[in-house]
Amino acid sequence: MLKRQNLDSSHADVRSVPVDVLCVGHASYDLTFSVSRHPEADEKTTASAFVSCGGGPAANAAVVVTRLGRKSAFAGYLSNDVFGEWHMRELEQAGVDCRLIVRGEAPSPLSTVLVKPDGQRALVNYRQSDPLPEESIDFSNLHPEVILFDGHEPHISQSLAARARSQGIPTVLDAGSLHAGTEALMTRVDYLVCSEKFARQFSGQADTGKSLDLLSSHAPNVVITLGESGIVWKREGMKGNLPAFKVDAVDTTGAGDAFHGAFAAALAEGLPWLDILRLASAVAALSCAGLGARSSLPTRENVNLLLSNNHLTY
Repeated sequence: MLKRQNLDSSHADVRSVPVDVLCVGHASYDLTFSVSRHPEADEKTTASAFVSCGGGPAANAAVVVTRLGRKSAFAGYLSNDVFGEWHMRELEQAGVDCRLIVRGEAPSPLSTVLVKPDGQRALVNYRQSDPLPEESIDFSNLHPEVILFDGHEPHISQSLAARARSQGIPTVLDAGSLHAGTEALMTRVDYLVCSEKFARQFSGQADTGKSLDLLSSHAPNVVITLGESGIVWKREGMKGNLPAFKVDAVDTTGAGDAFHGAFAAALAEGLPWLDILRLASAVAALSCAGLGARSSLPTRENVNLLLSNNHLTY
C-alpha cells in the first residue's frame, strides 16, 4: 500500500529552496553486470565487473541537473525496502530535493542490466507498484523553472502539466517508448524529446524525417535522439541535426536519461537552442564512458572540457 510522505511543518518549507528543474516519474534500482557476451539459453556466465546504483529516467535526470550545477527536485515513488533506502540516500547525497517523494511498502522497481564490451546492453525490469494517485503529492508551493516528465507517473503528471502550461512553466517529456503515459503527455508539453524507438512506434515509419514531421504536428518543439547517430530536431518551422560526440562507450545505459536531464537544465539556464542541444549531447556521450547509469553521469567541468576540445561553445 502506498503512503503519502508527510509534508507538514516538520519538513523544510518547499518555497525556501529554489528549484531549477522538477523531475517527475520513475525511480528504480539498477544491478549492472559487465559480461563478455550475453548468455544463450540455459547458459551460465560470469561477470567481470558489477555496479549497483539508483536508476530510472526521471531520477537519473534529477541527478544530472545537480551534476551540472543546478538545483533539482524529484517527485515519484520509493519503497521503504532496502533498495528504496539506498536510493533515497543516494539522491540526497547528490543534492536532489527529495521532499516530494512518496514512500510505501510496495517493493522497489529493479533492473538487471547485462553490459557487453561494446557498451550494448540487455535489461530486465521488474515493477510491482502502481502509479501514484493524482492527489498523492502537493505541488502547490513549488515553482520550478522547468518540469521534466518521463510518463511513468501519469496520474500526477497530467494535472501538473496543465498547471505548468497555465503558469508559463516550460515542460519536457522524456519519451523513451510509447505507452499510455507518454502518449497522454506528448501533446501537453512544450518539448517532446523522444527516442528513435518512440518515434517509430508512434509514427509507424522507419523514416526518421517522416516521424519528425508527424511528431511536430503534436508538439511545438521535437527532438529525436538516435544514439551514436546523433539527433534530429524541428521547431518553429526549422529542422536540423547534430552528430553525436565520439567517446569510447563502456555502457550506454542511461544515456537517454542524461540527455533529457541536461536538456532540461540548459533550458532552465536560458541557453540558446543549439547550445542546449550541444550540452545535452555532450552529457549523454560522457555518460557512456563508465559502467552503470548513475555512477557515470559527468560533472559540469567534464562537459565543458569535451565541448572545448570539440570547438563548441555555449
